[in-house]
Order: sequence, then C-alpha cells, then structure tokens
Amino acid sequence: MIKIYPALLMLTALLVAWACSSSEKTTKEQRTQNLMLLHDTRPIPYPIDIPGEYLAAIEAGTRTETGAPGEHFWQQYASYDIEATLNPVTKKLEGQMRATYFNQSPDELGRLHMELALNVHRKGVVRARTQDITGGKQIQAVTVNGRRLTEGQNRFPAYVVQGTQLIIYLAEGLPSGGEVEVEIEWTAEIPRRGASGRNGWADDLFFLGYWYPQFSVYDDVYGWFTEPFRGNAEFYHGFADYRLAITMPDDWVVMATGDFLNPDETLAPHVLERYLAAKESDEVIHVITAEDFGRNATAESENGMLTWHFESERVRDVAFSATRKSFWDARRTPVGDLTGDGQTNYSLMNAFYRELAPLWTEMAEYNAHAISFLSEMTGFPYPWPHMTSVEGSTIIGGGMEYPMMTLMGDYNQRGAMALYSVTAHELAHMWFPMIVSTNERIYTWIDEGNTVFATDEARHSRFPEVDKHAGTQQSYISFARNNREGELMRWSDFHYSQQAYGIASYPKPASVLVALRGVIGEDAFWEAYRTIVQEWAFKQMYPWDMFRTFERVSGMDLGWFWRSWYYETWTLNQGIAGLHIEDGESVIRIRDYGNVPMPVLLRITRANGEVNDARISHEHWLTGTRNAEYRAPYTDILRVEIDPDRHFPDIDRNNMVYDIR
Repeated sequence: MIKIYPALLMLTALLVAWACSSSEKTTKEQRTQNLMLLHDTRPIPYPIDIPGEYLAAIEAGTRTETGAPGEHFWQQYASYDIEATLNPVTKKLEGQMRATYFNQSPDELGRLHMELALNVHRKGVVRARTQDITGGKQIQAVTVNGRRLTEGQNRFPAYVVQGTQLIIYLAEGLPSGGEVEVEIEWTAEIPRRGASGRNGWADDLFFLGYWYPQFSVYDDVYGWFTEPFRGNAEFYHGFADYRLAITMPDDWVVMATGDFLNPDETLAPHVLERYLAAKESDEVIHVITAEDFGRNATAESENGMLTWHFESERVRDVAFSATRKSFWDARRTPVGDLTGDGQTNYSLMNAFYRELAPLWTEMAEYNAHAISFLSEMTGFPYPWPHMTSVEGSTIIGGGMEYPMMTLMGDYNQRGAMALYSVTAHELAHMWFPMIVSTNERIYTWIDEGNTVFATDEARHSRFPEVDKHAGTQQSYISFARNNREGELMRWSDFHYSQQAYGIASYPKPASVLVALRGVIGEDAFWEAYRTIVQEWAFKQMYPWDMFRTFERVSGMDLGWFWRSWYYETWTLNQGIAGLHIEDGESVIRIRDYGNVPMPVLLRITRANGEVNDARISHEHWLTGTRNAEYRAPYTDILRVEIDPDRHFPDIDRNNMVYDIR
C-alpha cells in the first residue's frame, strides 16, 4: 500500500522533505559526524538473531537451512462461499458465509481464530490511527458443523469477539487432516474511509475490503497469528478458494476478485459485447461510457436488484467495487506462458474511474504495461484472469492492493508519472504479498520494500529518462542523516515514529535491495530474486527464508549484510581521504566514516582516457579498521570516484570524488 499523509509520502520528491531543515539540526548532525572522526574503532557485525520457533521449523523439516521450503512444509487452507447485499443508501452490508477450514498442520486445534479487521472502527478498540466509529462487524450468528454457538466463554462450544479477533472455541479438537464448517451471519456499516483509507464509499462508488470474517493464519513457525489490526501495519492472510455473490440495486456495476461468472446476466447487451471484445483486444475498449451511466450499463431485473457472481482459487483475500458513474476501460495484456504449453497467456486489464480523474484515461494502458513488465521481471507470469484498478480519490490519497483489485487516488495534482508509479506499486503487490505471502503486520518491509524496488524498475521501463532508484535512495538517506530511523526488523506497529515506520517500510528496504545487487552482482541477484518467487509462490515466507536464498544462490555468506542493514540503524559513509604517489604507484586512501561495512567500488580515470574499475572487499572493514588503501600501478590519475553507479545509499556523496582537474 502507498499511504499519502504528511508523515509518509512514498514518492521520492516528497520524502526528501523529511530531511533536517533547521540550522540547529544541521549543526547537531555535523557535530555527530565530527565526533565520529575521533574514533577509529567500529562495530563488527555479529550473527543475526533467528527465533527459536523458526529453527524448530527447520528441525521439523517444514523449512530448510538453504531458504527453500522443506520436504514437510505445510500450510492451512480454507474455502469460502459468501453472499452479501449492500444497501447504497444506508451504507449497510448484510452478509452470510459458509466456510470450510482444512487443518493441514500436524497439530490438533482446540479453537479457531478469525480476523474482523473492520472492528478497528469499534468504540474502545486499540488502534494506531483515528478512525470513524461505525461499530465494525456485528456478528448475528455463528454456527460450527451445524451447531449454533453462544457468545461468551461460559459454555463451550462458544465464540467471543476480542477487538479485531473472533475466537471460536470448538466442542472437540480439530484433528490433523480434519476439516470444520463454519457459518457466520453479520452486518456492517461501511465507513466513509475505512481502515485508514483502505476501503469506503463516496458518491456513486463503493470499495469493500476486509468486509467478511476471515480465518487468521496458523503457520509452521508461530502457530496462530493473533496480533490485532490497529489501522496501520497491514495483513497476514492464508490462501483459500472463494465463491462470491454480491447483490446490489440494478444500476450499480460490480467487479471483484476472481473470475466474473455471470456477465451475461448482469451487463446490458451492448456493454457485454464490449467487455467480451476487450478480453481479445490489444487496444483499449471503452466498455462503459458516460452514456451508459446508471441503468444503461446493466441488465434488466425483475425486482430492481442484480446479483454478481465471482469465483477464485488460491488467493489471500477478496475485495469488490461497486460503481454507478464510473467509466470502464479494458484491454488484455500478455503475461507469459502460464501453462507450459509454449503459448502466450493474457489477462484482462480493467480501469474504473470518474470524470474527476482525467489522468485515468491512461490507466488501462498503465495496468497493461506494469503487469506485463512485472511478469517478466519476476520470472513468474501474472496468474489471474484480470487486474482491476478503481479510482477512489475521495476515499484514498495513495493506493491499496487486494488480489486482482486495487483502489487508488486520482493523482491530479501529482501528474501522470506519479499515477503510473502508484499503479506499478500496487500491481507489484500482486507478487509480494499476494503470491509470495508474507506477514505484513510484523515485517512490512518485505512486501513494501520489494514493491518500491519493483516500482522503480517498472517506472524506468515506462519513463526511461527517469533514474531507476536514485530518488528512493535519497528519500532514505535524507531521513537516515537525522539519526531517527528504526531497524527494519522492528515490528511494524512499534516504530519510534510514523516517519520511522515509513522509511523502514518503503525506501530503505528498496534501497538495500539495490545495494545487495551491487554486492552479489546482477546475475546472482536476479537468479536469487526469481528463485524466491518460484519457490515461495503461494506459500508463507519469513525473512530468514529470503536471506538464506540469497546466500544459497550467490554462494556468499551475507550475515554481515543482514546484520548491518536489517537489524541495525547503521549508515554507510565512505570517503576518499586523499591520494599520493609512492614508489611509482598511486595510493588512494579511503576512510569509512560510517558503520556499515560495504565493498568500496572505485572508478579511476587516467590522463590517457583509460577508465578502470577496482574493488576493495567488505571483509577489509570486518577487521575493525576505518582506513583502507588501493594501490594503482600508474601515476597519471585525474579522477577517482566511489560507487559511481550509485548501487549503495551512502549518506554523504560529497566526499566520494577526488578530482585533480
């Protein structure tokens, strides 16, 4: 998700504003740097902390020391059959669902946990942000295997609602390999800006996410994950199959996660014809135009209501949109070979937007470019039938992702490139965490850092004149200079400030991925990156799986890298201390003013026009020194520069060039 508010502006130019601006802060920063010069000792990275629960998973064979899933890897599964009716006048949703939970773990379970994310809008619930109080989800009935439960813990079986958790106490333990059927009826008043702008409503528009009770994750490392949703750090969901039936008045157009099963029953004949044409078109088709708004877009109904059906397999979540005065543009885009038959597969790119968002006339094209690019970049073709972007500027300023669905602002004031960037970002989330599932509530940096990195790559493909990663690096560097950042591995909801959360979630982990590529090399980086996606597709990955995969593929011990960048708030600050001639050689003196031990990448320009690259290993700094020398066997050096290709986020590039011209 990209969230737009003063403390967290993802896009590069805005994040730079977080740098110190007052003379008092600048003086303090300079004083800190001067003090560092007095100390030649430096911290040596020690082994990273790996939880005992993760090590136990390795012992059990569900995970491996190489980062790949283990021979005995397991994860839970579920299937949902959900029917919901949304009243656009009262803003009330009435839902009922029948869900089956499959216990694929080796453990017997005495209870089930379900998440009620919209309960962040209940009075008295602990939250990190101000929220409208709408009451959250009101549970009307809970039935387990045909037996209706009472609320409270006095008699079992029973259920209890605690904040954003629904806990079901079973009459009998659910054995390994067993399954249980849960039926729930509920209602919810939809907030105008729900869950910190992740869903809500505006005139003639609804976007619903986190709208149904959803099984919490029970995994092979920690068991039940019950950390509450506080409105800030996001989600950890399991994979499931879904069947949806969404009923609304017949002048609303609905789109949702999954295959659209009944377009012939819900769309007007001429709109249906355009929709089917778009699925075969490489050019944008205007499926719904201004002339179609209202009853002209949908099929006739006998009772003034239409039910829209969708079905999906192996997704983490489902969301739906409902629009009454939105344009609908669509086209297909190639995603690669999904089935291995040598044929190119396609996915439908949808864009729903209102007249107030003129930049969105390019959205279907933006979707198409981003999905095709990211399919190739990750080495994993986009696996789903459609990708739908919904403009909801009066609900959200940035963007929010769901499988096959995203809600984004209009970006009128920020321009076309910013709109493409947020599109690429939200669509990159289809791979992290929708395919490679991660625990966003604890480790936001995994999915957000990966998607910022992917956004930069995709934006450069669309707008080649833009530097790939420099802006993101500068966003991190500007904040790191202030000594107010928090460790990437700090639990997301418990950062020191909202700014620290933002930096640790978005630009820093993206910048660190670029730095990692500079350390292990282009080929090893992309092989490892794509190996992670292939091996952990539709599985739940932890940070140490990612770390170890990069080590396995690169053949390098990177413990120093993980400790320095992920577990500490150390900074990188390499500088050229001088150059002198000695015994017919040029001696280039390097001083490391920071604490992160990184290779020194040198580019040396000679008077004869020759340009040479050299490298001082990171291992040199692991001896505890802050000084290094590189001896060049010639004396006609005109210029020396450290890291000229800007792989590394050095906090002071002013001391990285020695130029005698």
